[in-house]
Amino acid sequence: MTTDLQALERDLIARIEQANDEASLEALRVEALGKQGSISALMKGLGAMSPDERKTFGAALNVLKDKVTEAIVTKKAAHAEAALDRQLQAEAVDVTLPPVRPRLGTIHPVSQVMEELAAIFGEMGFSVEEGPDIETDFNNFTALNFPPNHPARETHDTFFLDAKGEDGARKVLRTHTSPVQVRTMLKQKPPIRMICMGRTFRKDSDATHTPMFHQIEGLVIDETTSMADLKSVLIAAIKAYFEVDDVRLRFRPHHFPFTEPSAEVDVGCDRSGGTIRIGAGNDWLEILGSGMVHPNVLKNCGIDPDKYQGYAFGMGIDRLAMLKYGMPDLRDFFAADTRWLKHYGFSPYLLPGLAQGIG
Repeated sequence: MTTDLQALERDLIARIEQANDEASLEALRVEALGKQGSISALMKGLGAMSPDERKTFGAALNVLKDKVTEAIVTKKAAHAEAALDRQLQAEAVDVTLPPVRPRLGTIHPVSQVMEELAAIFGEMGFSVEEGPDIETDFNNFTALNFPPNHPARETHDTFFLDAKGEDGARKVLRTHTSPVQVRTMLKQKPPIRMICMGRTFRKDSDATHTPMFHQIEGLVIDETTSMADLKSVLIAAIKAYFEVDDVRLRFRPHHFPFTEPSAEVDVGCDRSGGTIRIGAGNDWLEILGSGMVHPNVLKNCGIDPDKYQGYAFGMGIDRLAMLKYGMPDLRDFFAADTRWLKHYGFSPYLLPGLAQGIG
C-alpha cells in the first residue's frame, strides 16, 4: 500500500511540475483532490480498514495530500511570477527617452510673442490692459491730438464703419492700440504703468504689411518720469526679447500727434549673409516709435499736464516675430496654412518666462 502511495505521489508531482498554465494545474487539482479525485477516493476507503491500518494509512494519505497541495500552490506562484515578468517586460519604459505628450495644437508665433512681451514687461511692473477692435473717432483720433484734416482720418487709410458714436462721428476699426491708452487714462488716475496688445487695421498690404496686424504699446504716467526712463525700459525690453547681452538703440527726432518730443527708435543690427542679427554689426533698423505724452492728450483724458507727465511707445508684434524667428513674409501669418504653422509654431507646454528663457 505504501509503495502505491509513493508511486501516486511521484506521478502527481511530476505532472504538476510539467503543467504550463493555470488551467492544467486546476485540472490536476480536481483529479487528485476533488470529490472524485484519486486521493479523495483513497480517503473514502479508510472506513473499511482496521484501526491500526486506518491510523498508518490515513497519516500517509494526509502527508500525500499536503505535498500535492503545496506543489500546486508553489507552481501557481511560479506561473504568476512569470506572468508578471512578461508584463513588466512588455510595459518597460526607457526613462532616457523624451516623454510622449498628447498633442494640444500649436501656438501661433503672434500669440507666442505676445506671451513673451507680457512676461518681459510684467517683470517691469506693467499691467496688461485691453480694449475693443471697433473704436470711436474720439478714442482713435481726437483724444490722441489728431487734427480734423489729418491723413489718417482719410478713407484710403482707415476702415470706417457705418455705425456712429454718441458724437455723431463714424466708428472705425482701430488703426492702433493707442485707444486702449485713452480708455485707461479716462478710467484710472495716475500713476499709470500699462501695456496693451491686440489687433489693429489699416488699408495696406504687401510683404511687410497686412490690413490686419498686431501692435503692443506701453504707457507710463506719473509726476517724475522722463525720456531717460523711457530709454532704460526700451533697452531692457529689447535685450530680454531678442535674448542678447548688448543692444544699441538710436533715437531719431520724429513727429507723432500724440507725443512731444517724439522719436523713432533704431536698433543696431548686422545685415550680412542675407539675415538680420540684432545686437551685432554696424547697421541700423527702425523698430518702434516713442516719445513723451503730448500735454493735449493728457488734457483730453482729464489728466492735469502741469502735474503729470509720461512716455509712450509702440511696436509691431508681427514684425518683432519676423525679426526674431525668421519669417520672410508677413502675409503668411494669416494664410491659415497648417504646414507653415507646424514649422513656425510653438509647443503649448513651453510658456515663456525670464527665468527659463523667453524664446
